[in-house]
Parts: sequence; C-alpha cells; structure tokens
Amino acid sequence: MKDNLIHFDWAMKRLLRDKSNYVVLEGFLSTLLGGDLRIKRFLESEANQADATDKFNRADMLVEDSNGRLLIVEVQNNRELDYFHRMLYGVSKTISEYINLGDDYDKVRKVYSINIVYFDLGQGEDYVYHGKTEFRGLHNPQDILKLSVRQREIFVGKEAGDIFPEYYVLRVNDFDKVAKTPLDEWVQFLKTGEIDSTATAKGLPEARERLRVDSLPKAEKQAYYRDMEALRYQRSVIKTGWYEGRADGLAEGRAEGRAEGRAEGRAEGRAEGRAEGRAEGIMATALNLKAMGMSKEVIAQATGLSVDEIDKLR
Repeated sequence: MKDNLIHFDWAMKRLLRDKSNYVVLEGFLSTLLGGDLRIKRFLESEANQADATDKFNRADMLVEDSNGRLLIVEVQNNRELDYFHRMLYGVSKTISEYINLGDDYDKVRKVYSINIVYFDLGQGEDYVYHGKTEFRGLHNPQDILKLSVRQREIFVGKEAGDIFPEYYVLRVNDFDKVAKTPLDEWVQFLKTGEIDSTATAKGLPEARERLRVDSLPKAEKQAYYRDMEALRYQRSVIKTGWYEGRADGLAEGRAEGRAEGRAEGRAEGRAEGRAEGRAEGIMATALNLKAMGMSKEVIAQATGLSVDEIDKLR
C-alpha cells in the first residue's frame, strides 16, 4: 500500500517552515549540497507567504554551517519562458534584502539558488544541473582567476568565482531511472510524492513520517486537497490550451501551404499558423484561468502574458 504523502511544494510552504520539521528540508539540502546543513531560520520576506495564491514563489532560509550559507529554494509548477531571468532576479533580490545599509561588501553571504521545476526548462539530457561563475583568461581559457593569499584568508573560496551565487536546477519530470543514489531517492520523491520503503537518504525517513496527509488537521487537509485539485485543473487547462493552439496552428499552416503550392509557402504557413495557434491557445488559457478566479500575477506566470494584457481579456 502506497503512503499518502503531502506533495513537497505544499509541504515546503506550509509544514517545513515549522522548526520541528526542519529535519526534512535539512536532509534534502544536505543531500544536494553535501555536508551537514542546519537551517537557522527562514528569512522574513514577501516570498515567504503561505497564501495559496502565492504557492509558486520561493522560500528563503538562512542555513548555518562553517560557511554561513544563504539559500533560496523555489518550487515552480507552471511553464515560464523567462524562468532563468526569475532565478537571477531572486538571487539579486535576496542579496540586496539581507545586507544592511552601510555594511561592507564582504558581509554578502554565499547564495545558493535551488530550483525545483515541473516543466521543460531549457534543453538537456540530465535532470539535475549545477551552474556557477568562473573567470577564465581571454587569451588562455585554462587560466582561472583565483583569490590572492590574503583574500583566501578572509573569504571561504579559493577562486574568485566561489564568492558568487551558485544555481541548481532539478528538472524532476525528466527523472526516469531507478533510484540508486541518495539524490535520486530525493528526486524520485519530488516527482512522484512517494518514498520507497528502502529509501535511506537523509531526511526521507522523517518525511515519510511527518508528511502524511492523514496527519493533517481537518481544515489543513481540506485546504491541501483544494489546492491540489486547483493545481491539477490549472495544469490541465494550460496543457489543453498549448496542444489546441499547436494543433490549430499546424492545420492552418498545412492548409495555407497547400494552397500556395510551394515549399516556401508551406514552411511559412506552418510557422505563421503555429505562432497564431499558440497565441490563441495562450489567450484561451488565460481566459479560463481568469474565470477560475486565479490572480492576474499567477496567470501572468503561467502564460507569459503581461498583467495589462490579462486586464484587457474579455
């Protein structure tokens, strides 16, 4: 019998911010980054809201180890074409929010941006990616700029790039393997919401015990099921809009191409038809989400339309 466990994104915004449940998120972070990480506190910001309409935003936390790291964990369910820009914005905002006015620049903490996405972000064959800054020689690409001896005494890193933010992207829907490593066990849980009875990755045994749907108070359980159903419906609406837009575009493209009777006409017709079809599909999706009562900000995130464009939809 499968465990009826709370989805990680909902748990992160509601349950894992409770100090008694830090062990679950600490286990995930320790598995991903290595070492033994301890959450000191969640940072109070506009991103750390538990409101259901804000469930796509990030959760900022201060993690204390020997280096005093600062981490952003973000779960994203819906497609965003500009999500890489959002990652950059989130890191920049975190750095600027949590350094006091007048502090020296060396007070900026090391920032890790951890992004759990449930859509196709970019193109690649892996399901976990890591990115960081490197300063390479323009004339000798093998020459990496390092810190001076004095700087290495003051700072943690051995290279200039070690001071800068690092990014992790977990494309969990692309995981289709048998979990053989602790990180795989975590990715499998993030994707399926299930924890294998043999899983031993740090934090997962605690997650199995503390993230049971049946353990939620009645009001919380109702809110959970309501949010999950809204999320499923929203995904369905968005997927339908994209597929319908693509199908209409292909049909129009083929028709126009056949009428012109030339290879160029067919190519141009398909391209224009797909573009028009996608645009119509996005508009239809936005209208449906608007009718559901979704906020303009959430609709903008899901469709890529601006708030002004959404206001004009009728």
